[in-house]
Amino acid sequence: MSKQEFTFDDLKRILLEGAGADEEVDLDGDVLDRDFDSLGYESLALLETGGRIEREFGITLDDDVFTDNDTPRSLVAAINESLKALVDA
Repeated sequence: MSKQEFTFDDLKRILLEGAGADEEVDLDGDVLDRDFDSLGYESLALLETGGRIEREFGITLDDDVFTDNDTPRSLVAAINESLKALVDA
C-alpha cells in the first residue's frame, strides 16, 4: 500500500539516503525555495531520488518532474498531486 502524503521530511530523508548532502548545505535550514542545483543535487542525484520516491510511495513520476519542479517546495507539491491522482483513480 502506498503512502498518501509526501512531506519535506520524506524528501530530505530520501535525498540524504540516495545522494548524501553537500557539507555547506543545511537541509534543516530555509531551503524550501532554493533550487536543487544550489543545494548540491545534480541530475543523477535527482534521478536516484526519483526512483526511490517511486518505489517507496508506489507511484510513477513523469520524466520531467524534476525539471519542472526545481525546488523542494514545488517538488513536494508535484509528488502529492501524483499521489492524489493515484488515490482518485
